[in-house]
Amino acid sequence: MIVITPEEIRDDEAPLICKILQMGVSRVHLRHPATSIDDLRNIIREIPLEYRGRLTLHDHFELTADFPELGVNINRRNPELPLGRHGLVSRSCHSVEETSLTADYCLLSPIFPSFSKPGYSTEFTDEELMQLPAAKVYALGGIDCERIEAVKRYPFSGVAVLGSVWNKDTNAADVIRNVAKILERL
Repeated sequence: MIVITPEEIRDDEAPLICKILQMGVSRVHLRHPATSIDDLRNIIREIPLEYRGRLTLHDHFELTADFPELGVNINRRNPELPLGRHGLVSRSCHSVEETSLTADYCLLSPIFPSFSKPGYSTEFTDEELMQLPAAKVYALGGIDCERIEAVKRYPFSGVAVLGSVWNKDTNAADVIRNVAKILERL
């Protein structure tokens, strides 16, 4: 399971990221499009080195010069890899065709209507989802405990979650509880 951060930085973000990685989440994607490079750097510094290799940047790819263990996620805001990048690369995809583009793995969305982006809903057919490349694509968008079984019908590598786990105002205990519930269903 991959967890994506809310757009706005939380005061307790670094300790929460450590806790959910300890719980068994495979990766955390740092998605803070409006955050300064210094604020993002500070979050990364608060996370022990043992966990940083399980973090992926959606913005400020230049931080990989200081933190080469971080992955990067190619997306509409940041469609190009940093020059000389040799680490883990993921890609945000919004069509099945995009999942064949170069990346170690992809986040395909939205599979279900999104919790974090109201009005952002799915347009994938069952036939399209059954044709996904094996061991490469994670389901994103509207994933919660009740939808895990539906996701398992398709050849996804796993799920990526955001809105069903947290937002800027979700208290830490609820974040942990939400992650635990989804992990339990996987």
